Amino acid sequence: MTVSMVKGQRISLEKPGDALQLVRMGLGWDAVKKRGFFGSREQEIDLDASCVLFADGQIADVVFFGKLTSDDGSVRHTGDNLTGAGDGDDESVIVDLSRLPVHVTSLVFTVSSFNGQTFNEVENAFCRVVNERDNAELARYTLTGGGAHTAMVMAKLYRNPAGWKMNAIGEPCHGRTFQDMLPVIAQHA
Repeated sequence: MTVSMVKGQRISLEKPGDALQLVRMGLGWDAVKKRGFFGSREQEIDLDASCVLFADGQIADVVFFGKLTSDDGSVRHTGDNLTGAGDGDDESVIVDLSRLPVHVTSLVFTVSSFNGQTFNEVENAFCRVVNERDNAELARYTLTGGGAHTAMVMAKLYRNPAGWKMNAIGEPCHGRTFQDMLPVIAQHA
């Protein structure tokens, strides 16, 4: 059963007796249709998903369109969608929690507009966590409204003594890549 999250909400992703091992953070979006004198037309929006791995508040590694796999192989980006075309997840990051080094305490997921288009031009944006073992959606965070920002810190997965938890962050910021967003990302480590 999917939990629909709201900004700031935290939930446990673990079920009693069933430890998570392999999860996918899927990000999806659509471009707002441009309406004109001759009807509406599709535009392309190149949003990029990134995952920043933290160990005790310090960056341990990063996965994004320019580095598709973490150094240890436990986190993998499935590839860059340059247009936002298609239904469902436009970009995904797969995390093998069982292989994630024990010193990694959190993973922060971001999305940024590589071409500088604002979220006023994006609709139906979401992130979701899926258990890859049975393809069950565990949690979904849907973004509402647009905004003049070009990037967003979407969500965080973090270790807890009781297992893995998710925090829906939804903090708008500016940047074309995760590097531009690092001061804001670091606040959520």
